[in-house]
Amino acid sequence: MSSDDTFDENSRPAESREDKARQRAVPSGRVSRLATFGRLASGVAGGMMAEGARRLARGEGINARDLVLTPGNVQRMTDRLSHLRGAAMKMGQMISMDSGDFLPPELAKILATLRDQANFMPAKQLDGVLKQEWGPDWRKQFRWFNPRPIAAASIGQVHKALTRDGQELAIKVQYPGIADSIDSDVDNVMTLLRVSGFAPPELEIDALLAEAKKQLHEEADYHREGAQMEMYRERLAGEQGFVVPRLNKELTRGRILAMSFEEGSSIEELENETDERRDEVMGRLMRLVARELFEFGVMQTDPNFANFRYRKETGEIVLLDFGACRDVDPDVGNAYRRLLEAGLAGDKDKVREETIAAGFMLPIVVEKHGERVDKMIDIVVNEMREDAPFDFGDRAFVPLLRDEGMQIAQDKDTWAFPPVETLFVQRKVSGTALLGARLKAQVNVRRISEEVLASTDPLPAKAA
Repeated sequence: MSSDDTFDENSRPAESREDKARQRAVPSGRVSRLATFGRLASGVAGGMMAEGARRLARGEGINARDLVLTPGNVQRMTDRLSHLRGAAMKMGQMISMDSGDFLPPELAKILATLRDQANFMPAKQLDGVLKQEWGPDWRKQFRWFNPRPIAAASIGQVHKALTRDGQELAIKVQYPGIADSIDSDVDNVMTLLRVSGFAPPELEIDALLAEAKKQLHEEADYHREGAQMEMYRERLAGEQGFVVPRLNKELTRGRILAMSFEEGSSIEELENETDERRDEVMGRLMRLVARELFEFGVMQTDPNFANFRYRKETGEIVLLDFGACRDVDPDVGNAYRRLLEAGLAGDKDKVREETIAAGFMLPIVVEKHGERVDKMIDIVVNEMREDAPFDFGDRAFVPLLRDEGMQIAQDKDTWAFPPVETLFVQRKVSGTALLGARLKAQVNVRRISEEVLASTDPLPAKAA
């Protein structure tokens, strides 16, 4: 072992077999990433052909989606997207959180794997990134720097370190080449989804892809993320129940985000707590979402469970990962306000009107499928108006909504993407609800909504 491989003043911790298995260098060049996509596409195509031949031989019908979701292809996609990381893996995570109960179980399994674990850089590649950002003598700034990440995700991995003056830090290090590969990764993933039948060619999604690329570029800017983290820390200063890390500006760079290390366990640990604790924490998170939308005018739009940590002793929630923060378009925030007010008032006609006015639904949907639309509105309004704890663990109404929605979706005349800005807000809202379902929490959503609406004013319109 060379001296360059030593990341602290003592010997480097012994690597476990699992650590070695998860160490994979990130393909950082355009050619190497394209080649990885090519191998994935050809492997999936080969698996589809083999499965198609087997089904035809048995006299069975075939379609592209079923052929893609063979066990071999499921493993192939999980492995390759985990290897690529970056926008390729991030899109998989985003699709997973956005789609919730609406994904085929096999695809949901792939994307859940991408949410829960990722490969991480070998020590040599990590050292190369740190030298580029901090210089060849970067180790002199630390008493120790653990080369084994405490978290690894789509755009970067996080390491624990102790500075010479005794600050315990979490250091997020961006994978090499990730920022430069965002546009091509997004295009390649969407091509794969289209070929696989998961993205119908009839849908015009250029605006969505452009916005996805924009957000991913913003997430790759760690100076920007640091500023967003400071803003949230200021907004929540003195408020009980939330902890936001403190930015270390001296060590932060474009590809390195340095912040105070904040202790906490997985948010899923709340499953082992009392009903009262689970409900209280979930209520706090729901209130934060409402304040982001109606008060802050800024929302952290990535509800990945890993972005929340739980402190058992105090019940506090540590908020992490502010790269996905984005301004809430006032038109979008105020549209949600009007929808929520109409729903709380039980005015179902107004709900329908505001849904169309906000661009969430085309008028032709009501014209052709008015009965189904009214049934869906009836389900949602009845659920949200009840002045009692809403049971997130009771998902009985979800299949009802899904069945009606799927019937409408069969009509291609109704296909259209809602305004892109609403998709990011809805992602946070639905992702937070999924966390509530995971924790089987019960929260009086009506009370929280009424209190936040009453204490806030409509967002001011954007300057012309």
